Amino acid sequence: MESAPRPAVHTPPPHPQWKPGDPQPLPFQSGFVSVDPASLSSCYPLMISAYVPRPIAFVSTVSPSGVGNLAPFSYSGCVAHDPPTISVSICRNARAADEKKDTLANIDATGEFVVCMMSEWFVEAANHTCGNFERGVDEFDQAGLTRMPSSKVRPPRVGESAVHFECKLRHRYEVVNAAGVVTATVVFGEVVMVHAAKGVYEEAGAGEGKPTIRFENYAPMARLGGNTYGRVTSTFDLDRPDRSVRST
Repeated sequence: MESAPRPAVHTPPPHPQWKPGDPQPLPFQSGFVSVDPASLSSCYPLMISAYVPRPIAFVSTVSPSGVGNLAPFSYSGCVAHDPPTISVSICRNARAADEKKDTLANIDATGEFVVCMMSEWFVEAANHTCGNFERGVDEFDQAGLTRMPSSKVRPPRVGESAVHFECKLRHRYEVVNAAGVVTATVVFGEVVMVHAAKGVYEEAGAGEGKPTIRFENYAPMARLGGNTYGRVTSTFDLDRPDRSVRST
């Protein structure tokens, strides 16, 4: 069994001597190809390979009868902090009678879900949960992941994950294609509780009510195109024009 990944290396920014107005052209000689999405048989490969890296929402839900479900979604994002809000876009599943994936069916029925963040040390187990399992199969069991009780919602947390967001459904939005067919549903969950492993939680500033997550041990995963995952191997700080990054 391999140990946890080594922390990412902190480096200077790519162009520390850059001044406002200095040119920063493309690093290769090339024109542009313009693509009308309506002309494609499927826009999926282009979108998932171009809009990268995407954070992965590892979503835990339960049905009204208590059957659990666990699945990763890379159409996701943190969209607000007041209140803290996370969005997850769930594409429709043609194999299901109601075309809803278990995750969406459970969220619609209960209004609750937990978003856990994926890190390198358990990526294989997390990736296994995206298989085409029959409805009612709990992916926690299939992948051998650990259930942890949540504080304010019913779905369990993933014990192997370093950061968990307990969410209550606040809004949902249906994505409709040109034929008038619903192809995805975006759910917006208000974060009602955050859990962080002590190895990534930063107490500095906690007295002011501003704790942070330390990146050094986090090793979060991102999705790229196809079946490709991305890891963060180096970081750098870049001040904003109006204030220093480290002053916040």
